[in-house]
Amino acid sequence: MKRTVLCALVMLLVFGVALYAAGAKESVAKPIQMKFGHYAADGHPGDRAAKMFAEAVEKRTNGLIKIAVYPNNQLGDPPQMLEQNILGAIDMSLPTQGALDKYTKKFATVMLPFVFRDYAHAYKVLDGEFKDWAAPELDKQGLVFLSNWEWGFRNLTNNVRPINSPEDVKGLKIRTPPEIQLQSAMEALGAVVTKISFAELYMALKQNVVDGQENPLAVIYSNKIYEVQKYLALTRHVYNSMVHVMSKKTWEKLTPEQQKIVMEESKKAGDFMRKTLQEEETGLIEKLKQLGMVVTTPNLAPFKAAMQPAYDKIAQYAGKEFVDTFLKMVEKN
Repeated sequence: MKRTVLCALVMLLVFGVALYAAGAKESVAKPIQMKFGHYAADGHPGDRAAKMFAEAVEKRTNGLIKIAVYPNNQLGDPPQMLEQNILGAIDMSLPTQGALDKYTKKFATVMLPFVFRDYAHAYKVLDGEFKDWAAPELDKQGLVFLSNWEWGFRNLTNNVRPINSPEDVKGLKIRTPPEIQLQSAMEALGAVVTKISFAELYMALKQNVVDGQENPLAVIYSNKIYEVQKYLALTRHVYNSMVHVMSKKTWEKLTPEQQKIVMEESKKAGDFMRKTLQEEETGLIEKLKQLGMVVTTPNLAPFKAAMQPAYDKIAQYAGKEFVDTFLKMVEKN
């Protein structure tokens, strides 16, 4: 009798362990579903990079991480998406430095006007010393700094006249995002700055509510700004980029191997976006000319020389110590 009871207990124990192991395996194998929101238009290199990233991560994790990509502000405007990302309501987003500087002023320094010589210079600074300097600040906000992607050097369009000198900007009503770096740069050139949401920009330009706007070439083209703007000046006045960030809450759900995959694929996608946008820029200028835009390439030295008021405002906003630290990084590279 005792032997029979003992055998039954052993069988129950073995069966219980097997059930637990099967359940644990099922739990481990259950895919993690993620939301990745951004503001680039469908088909923009940023959207293509996001989808490339999602596909690569799913493939390398054997389907254990599935990422749904929501382009074109589907999950809210950029500040709303970033706030949701910090709270963990969405898992990933692509804010610019202008959005991130609301949470840590170190990011406010990146958009100093005319601070970078070219793309290679920007990448060297942002991927190196700057990332090491800024990543801990994002960590405090509940975000993981995965990698820098791209947005590009910003250029100025308007419907009034071609721009060849700072004097040509004076008096123009220019729309900028609600970012002090862009506002102060335009104001330093004598423009009247107006804040209009990007979703309303096309109609505002069409109805002459404002004379012009400023954005990278890919944005001007993919959002058909050329349909409602006549003149394009290649001012390259501010560089900024998408920054791929992830909710720390989501990051901590991943295994070390999955974290490694996410980090590696983020950088690959960012490099793809950078390469694609740079390769497309020359062609975009020609396309915009063919679409009827009058393109000027002004001497940028007088524009840069007019920027001291903008630098003063940005230093007041970001903190002079942060601006000085960032400028040292720029000078070293």
